[in-house]
Order: sequence, then C-alpha cells, then structure tokens
Amino acid sequence: MPGTSRMPVSLRQSIDSVKRSRPRNPMQVVNLNVDLIRNIVFFLFLLRWTRRALWKLKGRGLFGTLFELFTDARRILYGYFLRLPGVRTKVRAQIDDALTKMQAKMIPAGQTRYLSLPKEGWTEEAVRKELEALATMDHTRWEDGYVSGAVYSGEDELLKLQTEAYGKFTVANPIHPDVFPGVRKMEAEVVAMVLSLFNAPPGAAGVSTSGGTESILMAILSARQKAHHERGVTEPEIIIPETAHTAFRKAAEYFKIKLHLVSCPAPSYQVDVKRVARLINRNTIMLVGSAPNFPHGIIDDISALSKLALRKKIPLHVDCCLGSFLVPFLDKAGFDTQPFDFRLKGVTSISCDTHKYGFAPKGNSTVLYRTAELRAYQYFVDPSWSGGVYASPGIAGSRPGALIAACWASLMAVGEEGYLKSCTEIVGATKKLAEHIRSHPTLAQELEILGNPLVSVLAFQARGDLNIYDIADGMSVRGWHLNALQNPPAIHVAVTAPVAKNWEKLASDLEGVVEEEREKERVRQVEALKMGGDNKTGKQKATSGDTAALYGVAGSLPNKSVVVDLARGFLDLLYKA
Repeated sequence: MPGTSRMPVSLRQSIDSVKRSRPRNPMQVVNLNVDLIRNIVFFLFLLRWTRRALWKLKGRGLFGTLFELFTDARRILYGYFLRLPGVRTKVRAQIDDALTKMQAKMIPAGQTRYLSLPKEGWTEEAVRKELEALATMDHTRWEDGYVSGAVYSGEDELLKLQTEAYGKFTVANPIHPDVFPGVRKMEAEVVAMVLSLFNAPPGAAGVSTSGGTESILMAILSARQKAHHERGVTEPEIIIPETAHTAFRKAAEYFKIKLHLVSCPAPSYQVDVKRVARLINRNTIMLVGSAPNFPHGIIDDISALSKLALRKKIPLHVDCCLGSFLVPFLDKAGFDTQPFDFRLKGVTSISCDTHKYGFAPKGNSTVLYRTAELRAYQYFVDPSWSGGVYASPGIAGSRPGALIAACWASLMAVGEEGYLKSCTEIVGATKKLAEHIRSHPTLAQELEILGNPLVSVLAFQARGDLNIYDIADGMSVRGWHLNALQNPPAIHVAVTAPVAKNWEKLASDLEGVVEEEREKERVRQVEALKMGGDNKTGKQKATSGDTAALYGVAGSLPNKSVVVDLARGFLDLLYKA
C-alpha cells in the first residue's frame, strides 16, 4: 500500500523468537533473576581476587610471590605434622619441661604467697617491710648498668622528685578535668613540649598515652578511620619495614588490617623504599619508618619515605619511641643524624616515648599529628549512652593522673640542657663501644656491627663459626641482660644512662666471652674431626644455653606454633601467684 512500509521478514522473525522465549510465568522470571545475581556475584568475586593477585605480583614480583606461596605451604604442612598424635605428645612434653624450668627461675620455691585478702589489714610497718623484701629480690642489676634498655633512668634525685609528684596526684584522673584541672594543664603542656621538640607546624596536635604500643595503635587507628571516611577503604593495608616494632603487627591483628612486611637488606638495614612503592595500592592507609628501629638501632630513610607518601597521598608514621629525647638532640650534640621529623612534609604522625630517654616513669608516651583533624580520627565519642555523653581521646577511659604529673615534673626538671647532656653521654658511649668492637683484634674478627647505628642501640652478629646465642648466654652468666635478635641472629645493646657509665665493663666481658667461645669452638672442631663428623654438627650439639636453645629451635622451624605455645606458657606464668 502506498505511503506505508513493511517490516523485513528476518527482523519480524527475530522478534517473534524473542517473544516465544520470554518467561511465561513468575517462577521463570525469578530463576532468571537468580541466575543474573549469581553471575554478578561470581564476576565481582573473580574481579576481587584477580585484583589482589595482580597487586601481589606487582608488589612482590613473580619469584617473590612464588617464594611466599612456598613458605606458606611449608608452614601449613609442618603445622599438620606437629599435630600428629605421636609428634604432638612429644612436643607437648618438651614444652612442659621448658615451662617447668622457666617457672623455677621466675617463681622461686620457699616464698610466702598471698592468695586471698588478709583477714585483718596489715600495719603500715608490716607492709613497708614486705615491700622492701620485694624490692630487693634477686634481680639483674640495672642500677649498675647491666641491663640493655628496660630502665632508662636511674638518677636518684629525679626518682625522688617523680615520687613526690606522684604522691601529690595519686587519686587524679584526667577523665574528670573539672575535678583535676592541674592534671589537664600538665598533660596539655607535656604534649606541647614534645610537639615543639619534633618541629611540629602550626595546627599540629597530640595525645598522651600509656606507652609506645598504645601510641602506635592510636596512629594506625587514626589512619584507618581517615581512609574509611575519606576514601571508603574497607580492606585497609599498611606497609612496614620488617624491623618495625612488633606493635604494628599487634595493631594489624587487633584492627583487622592487612600487613605487608618489607625487607631491610644489608648493609644499610634500612627499609627498601622501592619495594614499599611497589606494594602501594588503593587500600594502603599508611607507610611506616623507624627513627631508629628497635632491633638494630637503624634510622630508616625517612626522607625517601616522605617523598613517596606525598606523591601517593598516603599518611606516613615515624616511630620515634626508642629515639625519643635522643634523636632530636643528635645535631646539637655534634653527632651524625638524618631528617626524621615534621620538617619532612610527608610525615603525618610520630610516636615518642617520654618514659624512655625522656626519663619519665613507665606508663608515659605521646602520639603526635601534623593536624588536629588527624588526631580527631582516634577519638571515641558516644552521644547516646544512657550514662550520658561519653568522649575519650583514646583507648583508655580512666587514666593515672599521677603518672602525668611525674612525667611533667621530669621534663621540667631535666630541661633542654639536661637532655642535650644525656644525649652526649649516652650516644657518645654507644659510639665508643662500637669503635671498640670494630678495632679490638678479637672482637673485630668475630663480631660484625649491623648497619650504621646513629643513636643508642648497637646490634652485632657473629662473623664465623661462633654461635651468637652462645655469646648471649655467656654474657648472661656474667650478669648481663642483653637482647637476643633473630633474622639475622644477633645481639643488641640499648645503651641507657647506667649502661653508659659501665660500657667499658661491658666491652671487657664481651671480649672474655668471645675468647671462651672461640676456645670451645676449637675443641668442638677437634672432637668433630676425631668422630668423623662436621663442624656444624659439633656446634649444634653444644648449644645448650637458654638463648641458644630457644632461638636455635625457633630459627629451624618452618612453623612457629611450638614457640607460640612456649610464649603463651610464659605469659601464663606472669600471673601465677
């Protein structure tokens, strides 16, 4: 018909085919929708794991990824092996035996134990007498400089002042600033003083905490909350040096954050910044550097991390808990240093322990932020609680105002000149000890200092056939309490004011122990040759000290569950009355 158009036959047939294939009842529609949803979910699942795999390959490389998979498989399979009935029984017996020996050392027999409240309260004289007995229990003599780290003060006059300050504020609680305005003032001033020490810009803010671990936890919580609120990150990840303090690993476990460990290769033992860069993805919420780290006393390349953080727009936290009141004074004291604080634009938060080289009583630390907005992300506020509006700056609710008062008194009493003097003495003693190890004929031949430590921690490993853990045990026999390290096996000394005064005795005893171990090794080599064995076998049979035994086993096991069980048993013993 003129003026009309007809649909092509092929198109009409296609439409009819679609009409015939359309579902003719509701159940068919439901099934189609279920199939569609299932396909979408599968696609998203596939996309998620494909993206993770690509991130893994980008961050670790092909060989690194394969090695990580091999290590994980080996650990899992060895874990199954340890669960076999016969193996499990034998391992459990060995753990119980080790814990029994540990208990004998920690909880000496013959002591009177108080397992319930006394029927009548003791007299003050009786309490004082028991306190004196407890204070003088046999222990490693930190007062004489025989302990690495642990106690960072020791000056009698400062201890007396701290005790007096504590006594004046025994009942004080910062959660009630209207009741204890003096504590509020002191806490704010402590934070302000530490911010100034680290060259904080205008608008910077901070919070006091109970210690370095809590400071690190708070910094990571702030970064997690910031990433969630500002970028919608629901699967947060942080990238840390393998030498970073274990508090970062604790935070990752507590806050359900994926953790990436980056190697700190010799000879610098600084974090590999290029590997850090490869691991960054959209879920990364924080980068981390240490100034210095706990194991080796090495300051990471904070400048390079700062540039990377700025370029990627990711927060950078600097852990200065150990460096605390030493690192800021290195330059003024005439020592080598590296940039590490808020003068680097990429640094967004810093943790600093006032209870280490700030000489405040244990239980004092600070976490500092470049802006008050960053600090606010660690706050907890509940406006709808039936008990009223509740707000706290961090994890703790009630806090000991007495510790804050003692911290404030310490900072005010020591002052800038005092901290500069302590930096000169402590870091100076560390460098003298390092130079002695490098120049002494025996020590230089048998020990190697790790990296280039700039502050107060000195770590060294054995060069040749000597077992560094045997050396640690030998120093323990001579009354020293040093820190055993692993990966690589080493010992470190955290020089404190008492140690600084006794470093020559430390060096002398170290010489003696190394000579003793050299002689034992020569004897083992001769015996091994006589028996037709090898040097390594002879050495392994001789490592019977506590440190050598523990770390020898830990280093040889692909699965650390045995060590975990032993550590948990140790923690149980802490609360065995």
